[in-house]
Amino acid sequence: MERMVLRYTQDEDKIIDILNNGFLKIFKKIDHYGYQGSFEGWVRKIIFRSLSDYFRKSQKDLAFLIYEEEYKKQPSQSSEHKLYYQDLISLLDKLPSTQLQVFQLFAIEGYSHKEISEQLQLNQNTCRWHLAEARKILKAEYKKVYNTDYNEAG
Repeated sequence: MERMVLRYTQDEDKIIDILNNGFLKIFKKIDHYGYQGSFEGWVRKIIFRSLSDYFRKSQKDLAFLIYEEEYKKQPSQSSEHKLYYQDLISLLDKLPSTQLQVFQLFAIEGYSHKEISEQLQLNQNTCRWHLAEARKILKAEYKKVYNTDYNEAG
């Protein structure tokens, strides 16, 4: 669970607060677990909701940070893939915070629009809009960086 929280904040004190609040909710609500689905999934959902609650309560620091160590792990040893991977991460850094959250939850973590809208307290159509905008921004940024005109070279 700590790794999930590390994606959103690097501050150790915040991590401890979020995890403590999450596990406190889990222990208080353990009788509500309906034995449907995996227990780990149920725990993850509660921890993520306590993460969302924490950042919602502290309005001064709403920008979610992506823990860099998670992205330093290279999928391949070749330098070609290393450069490409770092470029993709730099493209994600250009997204506004809400669009980054929605994109990360949908595209990377596999949540549905309904789950995202519940967790972030947004309308489902608003979540879809944020995802579409994130894709549009990523596509535009990608074209800026990688747009090469092969016709000039012949």
